[in-house]
Amino acid sequence: MRIAVGGFQHETNTFAPSKATLEEFVRGGGWPPLLRGDEVFEGTAGINLPVAGAVEALRKAGHVLVPTAWAAASPSAHVTEEAFESIAADIVGPIRRAGKLDGVYLDLHGAMVTEHFDDGEGELLARVRAAVGPEVPVVASLDLHANVTAKMIANADAFVAYRTYPHIDMAETGERAAHLLLARLAGGPKLHVAVRRLGFLIPLGSQCTMLEPMATVYGELPRHEGRGVGSVSFTPGFPAADFPECGPVVFAYGADREATEAAVERFAKDIAARESTFEIDACLPEEGVRRAMAIAGRASRPVVIADTQDNPGAGGNSDTTGMLRALVAAGAQRASLGLIADPETARAAHAVGEGGTLEIGIGGKSRIPGDAPFHGRFTVERLSDGKFTCTGPFYRGARMNLGPSACLRIGGVRVVVACEKPQLADQEMYRFVGIEPTREAILVNKSSVHFRADFAPIAEQIIVCKAPGPMLADPGDFPWRRLGQGMRIRPNGPVFGTGAAV
Repeated sequence: MRIAVGGFQHETNTFAPSKATLEEFVRGGGWPPLLRGDEVFEGTAGINLPVAGAVEALRKAGHVLVPTAWAAASPSAHVTEEAFESIAADIVGPIRRAGKLDGVYLDLHGAMVTEHFDDGEGELLARVRAAVGPEVPVVASLDLHANVTAKMIANADAFVAYRTYPHIDMAETGERAAHLLLARLAGGPKLHVAVRRLGFLIPLGSQCTMLEPMATVYGELPRHEGRGVGSVSFTPGFPAADFPECGPVVFAYGADREATEAAVERFAKDIAARESTFEIDACLPEEGVRRAMAIAGRASRPVVIADTQDNPGAGGNSDTTGMLRALVAAGAQRASLGLIADPETARAAHAVGEGGTLEIGIGGKSRIPGDAPFHGRFTVERLSDGKFTCTGPFYRGARMNLGPSACLRIGGVRVVVACEKPQLADQEMYRFVGIEPTREAILVNKSSVHFRADFAPIAEQIIVCKAPGPMLADPGDFPWRRLGQGMRIRPNGPVFGTGAAV
């Protein structure tokens, strides 16, 4: 059978400082650049991405794959109209021109907001559905942080979401989505869908499946499947998208309508009963650094600090300086921070060369309230072209291209500076500029959770800090204007608007 394959990935923080332009997708940075036609297969092979897992499963089944396009950009504010329309055309156009298709698989995120659509994925799926008609099955994989909408549900036959955060099961999720599509193509029935939206926003840091309560929540998820229920997913949502359908959703697909509805109802009630356990705890930079230095003084492994509010995986520009300022002020030794995205500083370092010195203001270009460039005299320890391959569980196989990069040192603190802004979630993101992370006393990673997959095994302890940044640790601190009526803006927090809880 002939199956169209494509993907469009973006996680939108509507409170973030910078938008996702077409150029961001063309460059890719931490992910493959915009891929068209057969490049979709070649450019994603061997990487921990849903499309890679789906393609492998569909090819094993002997079907003919019709490539469209695949694109991803680092999370940010809205996707520009130009970027959305261009990439959507790259996906929908080949589907329209393909002739008879038997199915469609799409690798989507589920939390895309564009300049002209609140629901980027819903709009894309509606266009795909219009192109293939009502009978051709359309199946997609989703990120765990998807804000699942009614329009998305209405225009797809099934969705399958990740079950891990850090997302070490991305390729596996693509494979599971492919198997749902294969079952339908083999003559299986059209599945019934059941959906429940929870009534409170869940902080990003509380969504980690390596920690409670999510370890238990996702551990219990499989028991809701079977006996007429084919697939159950829980998307805690991306709690930084200011539109009415932002929030957690439980959804399932099954041949038995009543069993599917009952499974979703039970699972949603189980999660809602744990609301109090989703509250987040984070400390200020100065306190975090003091604690880290005290622990490091008696430890043989690095203390890892998460600079959670400047997480580029959640819309940050990876350039705030609050944690750097705290490290230098405290006189921290054998401390490294990664990474600051500052092309001007990176190129200046290459201009002076290894061993040279720079008097410069680093970072702080995003103009985040409470943040500013950090001015100092830095030594250029190591230069790099920014090209390397990741080896950790999250970015596994990703071929990074961060542009001219450098390791800069000020006192006992070293800083990774690059031109692109992927979140620091792989040990190779230190090693490519000569820093061996296992030998450092303190590591400060601009990441919220994904870093845990590769850094928890080497960490003496992990501390979460909230320096100024655009991805607030507590979603209740955002200036919400368009959230769904009745949604609690944090666990057990105040209700937005005047309606009843969803």
